[in-house]
Amino acid sequence: MWVLESERLGFRPHEAADLEAFCAMEADAEVRRYVGGTPRTREAAEERFWNTTMQPVEDRLAMWATVLKSENRYVGRCGLYPHLSDGVRVAGEAALAFYLAREFWGRGLASEAGQAFVNFGFGELKLARIVTAVDVRNDASVRVLEKLGFRLAQLERGPRSFYHFELVRPDGRAGAA
Repeated sequence: MWVLESERLGFRPHEAADLEAFCAMEADAEVRRYVGGTPRTREAAEERFWNTTMQPVEDRLAMWATVLKSENRYVGRCGLYPHLSDGVRVAGEAALAFYLAREFWGRGLASEAGQAFVNFGFGELKLARIVTAVDVRNDASVRVLEKLGFRLAQLERGPRSFYHFELVRPDGRAGAA
């Protein structure tokens, strides 16, 4: 059932039963504040769910349904997805993201999910580098990334400014991703 699991979390493909929890997160202004800026309408959230989230995954790089195992409850989506540069996939690299319902903030779940995917990316997928971008106002996510060992690689300034972080494979060797 699980693509990956950590102590408290299981990661699996999204299911139709995840729709209500997914749409609730997309409608929450606090959850969306740093990832798009505004809540999504129900119609837009459903479209994203069916046309993006529910699409088949072939290479294990995806945003997976994230389930709190003790309650068998959908709490968000986390994962590694292809890192693109100028629209082209960067070989040996992936981007990390964690997106959790507000009710589950402050419990260490983002750190736990992040660590699980870092281990997965370097251990199983043999990635050379994992990257991520975070809104500069999102102090909580910045702390999670720093705890995971990510280093600031670049600051992107604009109407919305972002920190770009990277984590290089500890042994410095890339495998076949």
